[in-house]
Amino acid sequence: MSLFDSEIKTLTSLSTYLQKLVEGKLWLKVLIALFLGVGLGLLLSPQNGWVSKSTADVLGNWLALPGMLFLKLVQMIMIPLIVASIITGIASNDKENLKKLGGGVLLYFVSTTVISVSIGTVLAMLFKPGRYLHQQAVMEHEQALSNTSESAELSFGVSNLPGIITDLLPENPLASMVSGEMLSIVIFTIIIGVAVLSLTNDLLKPVKLLLSAIQEICMTIVKWAMLLVPLAVFGLMAQLTSSVGLSSLAGLGYYVLVVLAGLALLVIIYLLLVSLLGQSNPFPFLRKIRDVQLLAFSTTSSAAVMPLSLKTAEEELKVDKSISNFIIPIGATVNMDGTALYQTITTLFIAQAYGLEMSILNVIVVVITIVAASIGTPAIPGGGVVILASVLGGAGIPAEGIIIIIGVERLLGMFRTAVNVTGDLTACMVFNRFYGKKPAPSTNSSLKTTT
Repeated sequence: MSLFDSEIKTLTSLSTYLQKLVEGKLWLKVLIALFLGVGLGLLLSPQNGWVSKSTADVLGNWLALPGMLFLKLVQMIMIPLIVASIITGIASNDKENLKKLGGGVLLYFVSTTVISVSIGTVLAMLFKPGRYLHQQAVMEHEQALSNTSESAELSFGVSNLPGIITDLLPENPLASMVSGEMLSIVIFTIIIGVAVLSLTNDLLKPVKLLLSAIQEICMTIVKWAMLLVPLAVFGLMAQLTSSVGLSSLAGLGYYVLVVLAGLALLVIIYLLLVSLLGQSNPFPFLRKIRDVQLLAFSTTSSAAVMPLSLKTAEEELKVDKSISNFIIPIGATVNMDGTALYQTITTLFIAQAYGLEMSILNVIVVVITIVAASIGTPAIPGGGVVILASVLGGAGIPAEGIIIIIGVERLLGMFRTAVNVTGDLTACMVFNRFYGKKPAPSTNSSLKTTT
């Protein structure tokens, strides 16, 4: 046998081995695609001088095409899936159980959000990451003031609260669906779901059958979309790395480390909740949800990961379907603990960068604003920045300070989205223990007789 034939045989056996290694392991495919994408992105970065910025942008757009197609496919079926899942989850519970579950979920989501912003506040006040960028922030603020005479600010003041609450109820649900106002859609769907419970059994049965069919159709489309995931991750990471480069990441390294430390603490709290309240081993839990976490990390969209979160909760974590159908669609819209923590640290970071002294009262107002705002944060890439601009404006902090963190925003978006979906699945584990259907007792035990 020639040396050439030997090399071909070796490459073939290696290819076969690698194929068997990744077969059925989405997390491994995503991880490989992620690192390959980062490597290619660094090669294509204009900072290297090998390709021009315009060429890098064009190549980045083509590389990101599978990722864009994946996001569009999932977003296309997101609203029917949310509507079907929430109503099915509500209809599968009796009224008494639903009252307890609904109130418990609301209290749980608010509590974990308060914990997340508290962690963010303590870390930002303790480590003061903004002090290292004070001069840069002041220069950018002066430049922004010279370029524009006035800036639009959104405020979450007490006087606006009645209007904000009223706007949560959509006067035209179809218009909300077209414009993608997810919080309004969720509230509308919950109201419809509760109303469905008043139907008699002969009317309720065909409604549940129709909704189950819609769910199955949506999940079939999700299966098709999942075929694109490794390519999507590869392309999105290559585009991100080529456009951001390493220099902008290094300049904000301390701030990034503080945010990541906060997110890591939040994950530890989730694992404690799984262990103490969910009465489950947290390490198998982490292993079972890694596909969801990696996909969330790659797409930076809680909504895009929702179908996989539902599948994982039911098939891997063995959560009662009525629990997962109720918690995950609502959680993907209102339970944004990672985003709330990020917004808290970033708001205080930008204030520190501009040299603004904030009293304890100012900090409390900012924290309350962030808790309220994070509930309405869009579950899409960049949704956190949209709300962050409003929070900064309401707190009197220059909104153009977002420019400082724009280079690392997508990177942090990946981590906080992974934490967001971890929080939703943690909630499923906790509530499944208290409200999930208990397995039927073993037949053998019922046949035991005394001698």
